[in-house]
Amino acid sequence: RLTGNEPLSILPLNSLPEENVGRAHYKLCDRLKLEKKQRRMCRRDPGVAETLREAITMSALECQYQFRFERWNCTLEGRHRANILKRGFKETAFLYAISSAGLTHAMAKACSAGRMERCTCDEAPDLENRKAWQWGGCGDNLKYANKFVKDFLGKRSNKDLRARVDMHNTNVGMKVIKAGVETTCKCHGVSGSCTVQTCWRQLLPFHEIGKQLKQRYETSVKVGSSTNEATGEGEISTGRNQHLPPQQPPPQPLPGLNDQIPRTMDLLHIEDSPSFCRSSKYSSGTAARKCYKDKNCDAICCGRGHNTQSREVTRPCQCQVRWCCYVECKQCTQREEVYTCKG
Repeated sequence: RLTGNEPLSILPLNSLPEENVGRAHYKLCDRLKLEKKQRRMCRRDPGVAETLREAITMSALECQYQFRFERWNCTLEGRHRANILKRGFKETAFLYAISSAGLTHAMAKACSAGRMERCTCDEAPDLENRKAWQWGGCGDNLKYANKFVKDFLGKRSNKDLRARVDMHNTNVGMKVIKAGVETTCKCHGVSGSCTVQTCWRQLLPFHEIGKQLKQRYETSVKVGSSTNEATGEGEISTGRNQHLPPQQPPPQPLPGLNDQIPRTMDLLHIEDSPSFCRSSKYSSGTAARKCYKDKNCDAICCGRGHNTQSREVTRPCQCQVRWCCYVECKQCTQREEVYTCKG
């Protein structure tokens, strides 16, 4: 599932071969790890399969971009990905959020781009000052995207804490997309006057969505479950004070939650993350990883130190514009140092 039990895991990260026209999307839908209902939704619109593939690639690349300077660099290959998804780490929370955000973003864009048969542009009937605006352009159809993603995911069991936390993080990804909708307008009129405006709604660039989710990852809240002795029902206790010394009493469950996750835009996790310093079932470690001296070498190399290698690099330099659009550059060679973590 894209944002169910296995986010970002239904396709390899490398591009798949192009299929023939016709019912080729049936083949792609069959290659995805989808449930019966999801496969049916995939098949009923030729644009869905390609949108799923686009969402996975976009989400994976954004995850790797956001964590490129960290010990965990969003390793999504083979057993590392599968093992992380089995646990309730902060990294797992981010994967659920970024994958649901990616699917929502890709679907809304696919509608406005005309790649879907069942949706078109967002008609935005609730735009402010409607009378002064003449609808035009083609807005990203977030309304359809949200409905599709919720229907695609279906209802998940909420009997255990892990399932509820996973669904919460999935919803956070969708809510961040919704919070980032912007209204873009273009003026029309004599001499540039704004007597009439053409307006449409656009989603934020996905890089901005990834940045916001990365910030939520940094402040992810640890939660645990406990039992209310009066009712016998499970309750959620937040870990806002998770950094207190061990001798401090554990956080008390919030009253009246009745087995529900607190309504929050925070990402939630259940257990502390591994260090990711050494090779393990969760990552390949940081040995030989490139780092930046005086910036992140100490953190990424986990105190093991780093190697320094000098190399010559040739780059364009002293560029000048010739005539209207021709740029003339020289080639400059300089030495630069590359730093990699010791094993």
